[in-house]
Amino acid sequence: QVQLVESGGGLVQPGGSLRLSCAASGNIFKVVTMGWYRQAPSKQRELVARITPSSGSTIFADSVKGRFTISRDNAKNTLYLQMNSLKPEDTAVYYCNRVPTWGSWGQGTQVTVSS
Repeated sequence: QVQLVESGGGLVQPGGSLRLSCAASGNIFKVVTMGWYRQAPSKQRELVARITPSSGSTIFADSVKGRFTISRDNAKNTLYLQMNSLKPEDTAVYYCNRVPTWGSWGQGTQVTVSS
């Protein structure tokens, strides 16, 4: 079973930036499409960005397009999400997982955008 550990969240002012990291266990990370998901209070979890195994293709939700960048380092089994120009509506718990998802989730990392 793959274990996922997200980190890098925090409190940031509108317009600020954060870089999230996701460490995954096991060799399967290298061969699967990975994604960043987020869940805001009282809302369903949504996929905000995905990246193919070779980093050849990335897709973003319209709400984050042009502000977020997803990348991965297969040698380190690590997924990243660079978030710029953050808005209050980006406030959520952020998770990484395969696309489509594995059955289990990490603990997530809280991102709060507020002045």
